[in-house]
Amino acid sequence: MSLAETAAGVNGAFTSIPIIDLSKCSTPEGRLATAYEIRDACMRVGFFYVKNHGIPGSYLDNVLAAAQTYFSLPMATKMKLHHRTVANFKGYNPPLDSNIDPTNNDKGDFHEGFEMGWEEIEAKVHDEKRANDGVMAGANVWPSDDCPGFKEACLAYYHAAVKVGKALFPLFALALELPETYFDDKTQNSAAIMRVLHYPLQSGHPEVNEDTPGIGAHSECLCFTILWQQPEIQALQIMNSEKQWVDAPAIKDTLVINIGDQLALWTNDVFKSTVHRAVNKSGKERYSIPLFLGTDYHVRIEPIPSCVSAERPAKYDSIIAGEYVHKRLKDAYHTA
Repeated sequence: MSLAETAAGVNGAFTSIPIIDLSKCSTPEGRLATAYEIRDACMRVGFFYVKNHGIPGSYLDNVLAAAQTYFSLPMATKMKLHHRTVANFKGYNPPLDSNIDPTNNDKGDFHEGFEMGWEEIEAKVHDEKRANDGVMAGANVWPSDDCPGFKEACLAYYHAAVKVGKALFPLFALALELPETYFDDKTQNSAAIMRVLHYPLQSGHPEVNEDTPGIGAHSECLCFTILWQQPEIQALQIMNSEKQWVDAPAIKDTLVINIGDQLALWTNDVFKSTVHRAVNKSGKERYSIPLFLGTDYHVRIEPIPSCVSAERPAKYDSIIAGEYVHKRLKDAYHTA
C-alpha cells in the first residue's frame, strides 16, 4: 500500500500525543522502528514528544535564566532591538506586535519574543550558512551590554537543538520510505530560526483579557518545530480532526516536535501540519523556546511522488523555501 493510500485511512481524532524515545536510534533496526513510530504520529497527529534527545538540562536552565533576566528589562531597553529596525525579523518583538491568526480581529498575540537565526558560537570570517540565507539573510543582534550571557546561553541551546533536528531528518526520510540520506543535500545550510518567548501575566493589561491568545491558532511555515516549554504550566493546545482542542502539556525532559507546512507540502498532506495555539490561563508567567527547522532557503519543495496518487492528486504548487518563509513572516508582522 502506498503512503497516499495509507494516509487515506488514518483517523485524526486523537485525544493524546505520542512520546517517542530517541535512544533506540543507535542501530539501523532501532532507527527504522523509531521512524515507523514517527510516521504514525505524523499521519495521525502531526505532533509528538521526544525523550532522550541529548540536550543537557543545564543548557535549558541557562537559557531560561537568561530569558527571565532579559524580559524583565525596561521596555525602552528591549525596544532598542525592535525587529522592525533589524534585517529579516531578528531581535525583539513586544506584546501584541504580531498577529498570526487572521481571525483574531487584529488584536495581536500576547507574548513578547526574541528571534535569532544561524550564528556560529565561535565567529568565522566566512560563515557559509549565513551567506546562503538568500532572501532571509540578516545578522543576529544581541543585548550584550544590557543582559550579559544572553547570547552565549541562547547559542548553546540553539546549536544543541539544531543537532536534534539534523538527527530527525533521516528519520523522517525513513518514515516516508525514502533513503536515510534523502534530505542531506537539501539541508546543508538548513533554515534554523529560534524564538525565545515570554508570556506575561495577563492581568493588569487593559488591551487583553483571559481569552486573548498568547499565540493564536496557526500552523508553522517550515518543515518542523522543536519546542521546549516550561514545565508545569499548561498553554499549548492542538486541534484534532473533530475540531477539538487537545492539551499538549509540558512533560519533563521532553521536547515537542510538530510538523510544519513545508513538510506537509512535501508529503502532499500525508504528514499533517496541525493547527495549534498557546493560551496561558495559568495565572503565571510562561516561557517557551521554539526552534523552526527547514531546508536550505534555495530549495524548491514539491510533493514527493510516493505521496501522490490518482485518488490523492498533488494539492500544492511548488515553492522556494526561503521565499515562502519570508512571506509568512511578513504576513504575521503586517510588514510591507
